Amino acid sequence: MEVQVIQNKIYEIRGRRVMLDFDLAMLYQTETRRINEAVKRNIRRFPDDFMFQLTAPEFSNLMSQFAISSWGGTRKLPYAFTEHGVAMLSGLLHSEVAIYANIAIMRAFVAMREEIDNLYNAFAALSAKTPKLEKTRTPIGYRTTYNTKQDND
Repeated sequence: MEVQVIQNKIYEIRGRRVMLDFDLAMLYQTETRRINEAVKRNIRRFPDDFMFQLTAPEFSNLMSQFAISSWGGTRKLPYAFTEHGVAMLSGLLHSEVAIYANIAIMRAFVAMREEIDNLYNAFAALSAKTPKLEKTRTPIGYRTTYNTKQDND
């Protein structure tokens, strides 16, 4: 499974990088309801910082970003899993496909974090190399000083 394909399924919602339940189901080659059933049976493993349900406006906004009218007739609002939530979910799904998919997903999250760190370091290096303007600027415009010798005559 390609890391780039998985990274395209990682969204930023509420300031967190998350994957949606139906995308995870596709990667795990199972049904979304199976994932949600496993989560409900083990709900104590999924605090709010591991998983949350999208609101209707969040889901609508996400759909509009991709110009999709609906995602397979979803009747319930999807669940969003953070990296920690995906890791916890991996302990609940025991198929071979789920194991390999989860390894690929974890690598995708790590690769994204490394890319962000590299960007941060590049911006920091650029800002350190930007020369500071130390020369005082000459004011522009008209001078309003009068010749005092002519005024005294």
